[in-house]
Amino acid sequence: MIFTKMNGLGNDFIVIATEASLPDNAAELAIQYCDRYFGIGADGLVYILPSINADFMMRIINSDGSESEQCGNAIRCVAKYVFDRRLTSKTELSIETIGAGAQNVQLTLNKTGKVATVRVDMGRPILDGLKVPTTVDQNPVVRYPIEVDGRTFEFTAVSMGNPHCVIYVDDAVNMDLQQWGPKLENHPMFPRRINVEFATVKSREFVDMRVWERGAGPTLACGTGACATLVSSVLNGLTDRIATISLKGGDLYIEWDESDDHIYMTGPATEVYTGSLL
Repeated sequence: MIFTKMNGLGNDFIVIATEASLPDNAAELAIQYCDRYFGIGADGLVYILPSINADFMMRIINSDGSESEQCGNAIRCVAKYVFDRRLTSKTELSIETIGAGAQNVQLTLNKTGKVATVRVDMGRPILDGLKVPTTVDQNPVVRYPIEVDGRTFEFTAVSMGNPHCVIYVDDAVNMDLQQWGPKLENHPMFPRRINVEFATVKSREFVDMRVWERGAGPTLACGTGACATLVSSVLNGLTDRIATISLKGGDLYIEWDESDDHIYMTGPATEVYTGSLL
């Protein structure tokens, strides 16, 4: 089986394209292959599959074996993979996800004809607390208190096809993700667990963000998390509707279009190497 190691701003994936369906043992394979000491090493295992609703379908299995409904960095990697390998000649195509349906992507090419950046229509954010889901029956859930180990945080809840809670802190860059991330991810207030973003607003056009991803732990970047952070920042009156979200692995350009209520994410995707699984 041929795989390709790819990343979106350091959020790395093992990408496998197949005409077959998702294997029954995908969870076990993800745990095995994503191990950074005894496997290939990655934040997740991504399958590119046929789709009847879009040009391609993407399924993401996290490094702990759980499945993610959506992943902004992975969808950019998938778009680059299918174009650079001539599985499509389209520079505008659609990729189906289980959490957000079919999403449209636009490709910008470099001088060699390869994909340089990908702009993804991430759809409308879900702000109803019960649909994110959280146990909070509010719409939207903004600055809602949550207590963990005697410390009270305030979170804003957003779903981008997968659940997020955004928490504003004085110094997101140096936040102790290992201490607070798993406790917030598994808090009873989040019935399907949650992705946790810690954010520090530097200006109305720039936000520092660090992430603890559900099922993967601390990662260098999270595309849906960057989108959720912009939505949260607008809801809290902290930024404009267009801003750069700066992650440990680099920057993403996020827009919340007032005309259609959709979120648009623009960023790079990188191929690292290709190998074979025995």
